[in-house]
Amino acid sequence: MTQKLIPLQRRNINASQLVLGCMRLGGDWNANSPITAEHYREGNEALDAALEIGINMFDHADIYTSGKAERVFSQLLKERATLREEIIIQSKCGIRFGDESNPHRFDFSADYILDSVDGILERLGTEYLDILLLHRPDPLVEPEDVASAIHALKASDKVRHFGVSNMSHGQIRLLQAYSDEPFIVNQLEMSLHKIGFCDTAVSVNQEAWRNNVFPEGTMEHCRLENIQLQSWGPLAQGRYSGGSLEGQSESVVQTAALVAQLAEKHNTTRESIVLSWLMTHPSGIQPVIGTINPARIRACKDAATLRLSREDWYRLYVASRGVNLP
Repeated sequence: MTQKLIPLQRRNINASQLVLGCMRLGGDWNANSPITAEHYREGNEALDAALEIGINMFDHADIYTSGKAERVFSQLLKERATLREEIIIQSKCGIRFGDESNPHRFDFSADYILDSVDGILERLGTEYLDILLLHRPDPLVEPEDVASAIHALKASDKVRHFGVSNMSHGQIRLLQAYSDEPFIVNQLEMSLHKIGFCDTAVSVNQEAWRNNVFPEGTMEHCRLENIQLQSWGPLAQGRYSGGSLEGQSESVVQTAALVAQLAEKHNTTRESIVLSWLMTHPSGIQPVIGTINPARIRACKDAATLRLSREDWYRLYVASRGVNLP
């Protein structure tokens, strides 16, 4: 199968087909617990493994381990003087945790976006973000506010590109209608276990469609607008690549067995098969690998070049569904 450019590459952004997610850097999510030498060691090993398999894009969020993930990454950058200009850093904002006075909430107000980016840049020790994503939809969003923040961030050279996370095509269209800057990324939960993005397509005019929460039309909109679809949770927490199958459904057990068979057939790892299933989709999905285990990162190396046949892709899809197609 001919390799196609992914949407970011079509925009002349030299992004790798895989992204390393940095959510686990820095230990626990207690903001008061210190960053230790062990955390830096873990970060260095994860970064080395990612670079070794050709990953040059790294995904953050201001909330990850309460900001410690970005601080660990900042130290990794300091130890590699030329690395910043060789990689793509993406971070997210818009989630506010609850405290004694306020509830857990989402916030796309202009002031909060601007303050969040200043905090991200300070923690990362960099002057700019390559991409900023709005993390989860804010029901109280004023699109004019978002557009104002984006304009200011672009004008100040603090952010080069913008995107969203966990949004439907309607939500993207609303924000885009008010902003001159294109939204070029949409990060969603998609995997061989979270197959709603496929079920939405095949369940049109079927009763099964009623139980699918994936937003209808989003895949098609992103493809039409050259928006990079990114997958969070792409390895499905290891269900199909060596994780315990105790207590798992029959469909998970059968899918894991098929993944193992295909890994043997292609002389590769189960992780590469699981990711290749996503990346074989013609929308050009870019998986965000959530592990910082260097062995698991290296096990993903073949995913960037391996593409499954139509028949093997459907075998995995139907196995994961646990029921036949309509």
